[in-house]
Amino acid sequence: MLRIASYNIRKSVGTDWRRRPLETLAVLNEIDADVIALQEVDRRFGTRASSLPRQAIREATRYVPVALGARPGSLGWHGNAILVREGIEVVETSCLALPALEPRGAAIVDLDIGEARLRVVGMHLGLLGLWRRRQAAAVLAHLEGLEPSMPTVLMGDLNEWNRDGRCLKLFARSHQVVMPGRSFPSRMPLGALDRFILSRDVTLVDTGVHLSNRSRGASDHLPVYADIAFAGSEAAGRHVRPLVSHA
Repeated sequence: MLRIASYNIRKSVGTDWRRRPLETLAVLNEIDADVIALQEVDRRFGTRASSLPRQAIREATRYVPVALGARPGSLGWHGNAILVREGIEVVETSCLALPALEPRGAAIVDLDIGEARLRVVGMHLGLLGLWRRRQAAAVLAHLEGLEPSMPTVLMGDLNEWNRDGRCLKLFARSHQVVMPGRSFPSRMPLGALDRFILSRDVTLVDTGVHLSNRSRGASDHLPVYADIAFAGSEAAGRHVRPLVSHA
C-alpha cells in the first residue's frame, strides 16, 4: 500500500501572506506520504527560484526532490514538483508543456517502489474550462503513447469547481476520478479543486483532506491524500494511518 499526496503550496506563502517554507515542509511531514506532487513551488517572476530550498528539504524532511531538468534554482516544471520518500528509485522523468494562454505543464515520473512500478503525473490545470479540457486531452494523449504501460496516478490542482466538469469527464473515460474533499480555500474550504485520477489497475483504499492547525495557515489550499494499492505495492509495507480529517 502506498500513500500519495497533492498540495498547492502557493510558493510557500501562508494565509498571513508571509513566505515560510519551513511551515510548508512541516505540513509535508504531517501527511507522511510516500510520493507528493506539489504545485506553485517556484516563484513566478525573475529567475523563478524555488520557494522550497533543496537544503531545507533535505534537512527537515525524508523527501528527495525529483530532478526535472528545471532551470537553475527552480525545483519544478511550470511550478510542478514531485517529492519521493527516501529509498524510492526514480527510473525516468519527462516534462510535458500543456496548451494554455499562460505557461502550464505536467511532470511525469516513473518510480520503482520495492517490487512495484508506478507512473506519477503532477499537474496544475488552467483557470478557464476550454483550456482545462485541452490540457486534460493533451495529458491523456501523451500517456497513451508511453511504453511500457504501468499503474498510473495523476494528481494536482485541477481548478475545476464543478464535480461534473468536462475535463473530469475526459479523465473518467479511462480512469477513476477521485475527489478527496473540499480543499480550497484552506480557512473555509468550499471547492474540491485538488484531485487524484487513477488508472483502472490502481485501487483506492482511502482518501481525504489533511486538516490541521498548521495546514490551515500554510497555504490557501489544503493538502489531499490517497492510500492506494496496485500490483506489487504490498512490498512497500505501508499502512493506512488515521492522521487526517475530511474537510
